Amino acid sequence: MLQLPAPEMALFMVAGLLYGGAAVVGLIQLSARWQASGRLLVPLVCLGICLESLILVFRAASIKAIPLTGLFESMLVLTIVLGLLYVFLSIGIRQVWFGSIMAWTILVLLVLAAVVAKPATVPTKVAVTPWMVFHAIAMVLSSVAIAFSTATAALYLLGDHKLKERKVMSVLGYVPNMEWLRHANKLGLTYCFVTMTAGLAIGIGLAVMESASMGMIWSDWILDPKIVLIAVTWFSLVAILSLHSFAGLSDKAMGYATLLLFFLILFAVVGVTLFCGTKHVFT
Repeated sequence: MLQLPAPEMALFMVAGLLYGGAAVVGLIQLSARWQASGRLLVPLVCLGICLESLILVFRAASIKAIPLTGLFESMLVLTIVLGLLYVFLSIGIRQVWFGSIMAWTILVLLVLAAVVAKPATVPTKVAVTPWMVFHAIAMVLSSVAIAFSTATAALYLLGDHKLKERKVMSVLGYVPNMEWLRHANKLGLTYCFVTMTAGLAIGIGLAVMESASMGMIWSDWILDPKIVLIAVTWFSLVAILSLHSFAGLSDKAMGYATLLLFFLILFAVVGVTLFCGTKHVFT
C-alpha cells in the first residue's frame, strides 16, 4: 500500500477510516443502549464508496483504460459494489446484525485490497478488449454474490444457534427473518454460479484465441493455481446447489459450505497472488 501515489494513498486511508468507523458503529449498535448509532452506518459506507470511486477515476485517467485488470482495482470494485448492495438493502432491512455483518465484511475486503495494493500499470492489449472487460466484471460480480451470500449465511447460522439456545429475544429485531436469510443465501450462491460461469466461459474463449499472442500454452492456464482454485470453486458451487435442490442438503450445512467457499475464493484471488504466484496477470 505504501507504493501508492500520494493522492490515492490519502483517499484509500480515509476510506479505510470510514469503513473502520462503520464496523465499530456496527458493533456499538448491537448494544440496546445506543441502537440509534445504526443511522451512521449508511452515510459512512456511502462516503467510503465515493472515495474508492475517486481512486478508480484517477487510475483510469493515468492508464487511459478501464481500471479492472489489476487485482487492487478489482478489490476496490468488489467493495464498492458490495457497499452499494448494502446501502440498497438497508432501506428495507434494518436489523442491527445485518448492518454490522455487512460493515465488517466490507472492511475485511478493504484490508485485503491494502495487502495487494500497487500503483496503476498499463494493461496489455488483450486486457483492453471488450471481452476481457466483460470477463473481469463477471468475476467481480461473482465475488460480490458470494460475499453477500456469506454474510447472510453467517447471520442464518447465528440466528439458528440463538434459537437452539432458546434466546428468542436476542434474535427478534436483531437478525433478519430466518426464511429470508435462507432464500438470500441460496440466491447469492445462484448468482455467483451464473456470473462465474459467464466469466469462466469468456476466459476460456480468450485463452483459446489469445494464448499465442501472450506467449502462453494450454498447460500454463490449466496448471495455474488461481485458475485451478476458481475451477474447484465452480464445481463446488454446482455440487452444493445440486445437493440442496435434489438431495435435501440442510440449510445449516449449506451455510457452512458457503463460508468455506468464501474463504476458498479469497485465497484464489488474494492468497495465490501473494504466496503461490500466478500467470493470470494482464498488466
